[in-house]
Amino acid sequence: MKNAVIYIHGKGGSADKALYYKKFFNDDYELLGFNYKSELPWQAGEEFQNYFDSIIPNYNEILLIANSIGAYFSMLSLSEKPIKKALFISPIIDMENIILHMMKRAKVSEEELRIKKVINIPFGEPLSWEYLSFVRKNPIAWNIPTGILYGKKDDMTSLETMTNFANKIHADLTVFDNGEHWFHTEEQMNFLDTWFRRLIR
Repeated sequence: MKNAVIYIHGKGGSADKALYYKKFFNDDYELLGFNYKSELPWQAGEEFQNYFDSIIPNYNEILLIANSIGAYFSMLSLSEKPIKKALFISPIIDMENIILHMMKRAKVSEEELRIKKVINIPFGEPLSWEYLSFVRKNPIAWNIPTGILYGKKDDMTSLETMTNFANKIHADLTVFDNGEHWFHTEEQMNFLDTWFRRLIR
């Protein structure tokens, strides 16, 4: 049986981005982009688990590559799956803090959100009491060998938060001073390539 490399995109991304990683693997690996539809974590839990359950019997080993919220959904959903290694690029690892920061910026209190359930704000996604409550009740528990690539200019997660998380799950954390949440410049992609090659040896 072949090995599978499964790519899970971030918000606004697509499964087609999986093709970028083809250059790193030989014919022993099959590259699959997971084109998930879920936008809410409880939906993702079911969708991600069903997808992986359909894939696992067909392959010898599974390597996971996930970006941003795709990594967050993966950690919530796939911790019990037989994944040999996970490689996360700019993973969302503290969704509660992101939501609370948006609430503060929009001047929305927890009490107001609890009463109204959903509040539209002028920037970003609508605030949801159900989402915040779910995040608090379902902390990340992840024990699969993991490498994390983090850009120091990431505006979603602080270096301290990412470092503490990496230590907690015993991940290999690589910090790129000129990296942002979205790795896209030539310099950033060259750094990503070097990081990736090192971790898949």
